Amino acid sequence: MARTARVITVSDRSARGEREDAGGPIAVAALQAAGFETDGVVIADGAASVERALRAAVADGIRVVVTTGGTGLAPRDQTPEGTTRVIERAIPGVAEELRRRSTAQTPHGMLSRGVAGTAAGTFVVNLPGSPAAVASGVPVVLSVASHVIAQLDGGDH
Repeated sequence: MARTARVITVSDRSARGEREDAGGPIAVAALQAAGFETDGVVIADGAASVERALRAAVADGIRVVVTTGGTGLAPRDQTPEGTTRVIERAIPGVAEELRRRSTAQTPHGMLSRGVAGTAAGTFVVNLPGSPAAVASGVPVVLSVASHVIAQLDGGDH
C-alpha cells in the first residue's frame, strides 16, 4: 500500500489568507523527505472543520495525517475535540511524548491538548501550530509511523 500522508493546518487566519502557514510546510517537507507522498490543506479552526477534514483524509485512504494548530486553550482551538470524534483507538503515548519534547523547549509545551490515534487504517496526530513545535514533533511521528501502518495492516509486533 502507498505511503501517503496529509498535513492539515488548522488556522482561521491562514484559512482567510491573513497569515502565511509557517508550520504546515515544515511537516510536508519532513514527511516527503521520509518517503511519504504528501499533500497539505489549510482549514479554519473548529471541531466541525477538523472532523470533516479528517474524515475526508480517511475516506481518501491517507495513511498518516498530521494536523498543525488548534491544540491550545483559545476558544477556537478545538482540534483535539474534532479529532476525538474521528479516531477509533487513542495512542496516548505519542501525545505524551510530543508534550514531553515540547515542554523541554518551553514550559508552554505542557499546554498542548493534542491527541493521537487511529481511524480506519489511518494514523492521526495533532501537533501545535508553531513552527518549532512542528519541527520537533514530526520526527516523533516518523519514528513510529511505519510501525503503526504495519500494525494497522495486520503486521506482527
